[in-house]
Amino acid sequence: MNTSKTMAKLAIEALEDKKAEDIRIIDISQVSVIADYFIIAGGSNRSQIQALCDNVEEKLGRAGYHVRQVEGYDTANWILMDFGDVIVHVFDKENRLLYDLERIWGDGRQVSKEDL
Repeated sequence: MNTSKTMAKLAIEALEDKKAEDIRIIDISQVSVIADYFIIAGGSNRSQIQALCDNVEEKLGRAGYHVRQVEGYDTANWILMDFGDVIVHVFDKENRLLYDLERIWGDGRQVSKEDL
């Protein structure tokens, strides 16, 4: 199975475990070289956003995928987790609306979890 698809599925399961809001998967493999998938999710407060990211890092780590870089963890209004082929973004409501990655990456293809 495709490694990036496996990583994306694990990340989504980890986000769902901690009740992430409005999870979106964008296949950017045809429009960018930086990654295959962006996963965008929301959290309701700093503690939940950090817990979502901790769970993603733990679940992918157990499967042998290690995060290359994490940005924004302390403030937790937008945490970016770079796993190479999969980049996970977890936002609070305000910053998700402000940065609107779904629109910016509109050239990518939104896919469902079942499509992975």
